[in-house]
Amino acid sequence: MSAAVREINIEKPKALLRYLRERQLIAEDEFPRFEILAGGVSNRTVLVQRERGEDWVLKQALAKLRVEVDWFSAPERIHREASGLRWLGKVAPGQVPRFLFEDDTRHILGMTAVPQPHENWKQALLKGKTDQEQARSFGRLLAKIHNAALIYPELRDEFSERRFFEELRLEPYYAYTASQAPAAYDFLQDLIAETRERKLALVHGDYSPKNVLLHDSQLILLDHEVIHFGDPAFDIGFSLTHLLAKALRLPRHRSDFLAMARAYWRSYVDSLSSGLFEAVQGQAARHTLACILARVAGRSPLEYLGAGDRCRLQQVALALIAKDLADIEELLNSFEGSLARS
Repeated sequence: MSAAVREINIEKPKALLRYLRERQLIAEDEFPRFEILAGGVSNRTVLVQRERGEDWVLKQALAKLRVEVDWFSAPERIHREASGLRWLGKVAPGQVPRFLFEDDTRHILGMTAVPQPHENWKQALLKGKTDQEQARSFGRLLAKIHNAALIYPELRDEFSERRFFEELRLEPYYAYTASQAPAAYDFLQDLIAETRERKLALVHGDYSPKNVLLHDSQLILLDHEVIHFGDPAFDIGFSLTHLLAKALRLPRHRSDFLAMARAYWRSYVDSLSSGLFEAVQGQAARHTLACILARVAGRSPLEYLGAGDRCRLQQVALALIAKDLADIEELLNSFEGSLARS
């Protein structure tokens, strides 16, 4: 295999075509179309539109993420995503792409493309296209993931390594934010320590509308590179943050986003194992406030919020942290009241 292929950049069409042929993934007489997919900061991602057979998506992990602040993570995390994709295909069949192949030396993952037509859920929400049934489906899917170890106890060992969760979540979201928001320093440091100790369930770690495609009334979940066995409450905080930030960003649709947040939470709780509920309930509000802070003061701020909205959201989060809220219902009520007053 040539040096050019060994050092491949999958965003270069000629190199990618040569790579696919040399690996015998496509025929010598096949000329697929390549489209670079935007939106992610941690990978090169390319759609492969094939002349024969189903389309693919290829991902290649980057060592330095595409953000303004320096942020590094080992590209071997793509193999954690490959493992996550294989397992989630069992846990939630039809709600993740199908695993195709992985390349251990070039850190490339191949999966089936979600068929057209589809729409990115984040983009739909930013247009004000709210839907409580979609929120309920989002809750049920997350509960499937968190319940998974009850069916597959081997998941505890399979995903016990949490290096990439540390590199891509705890450090850039919580530790870095603590350095930028001194008023929340103790709160965030305590939460980091607690999160490291809690090993309760399979955790997606990137559970967000950005990573969901809507196709044929189905939610298809993407991006599994920080999946691990840990604190399931993190997924609640990470995901709820996006609905609450959009409630601030789009005041005309504020009540709709808050209704979606409540529908999401209730659907999740209704589908969750009773043995996990108490553990999640006690930490979910804290993770939500920590993630809100992280998305305005961490290494990866929400790009659709202006400086004024970020400042306002930070003030609301800090005020609610001081209240030591007991649960998600109390948090949602307090958040709604804070926006109404500000």
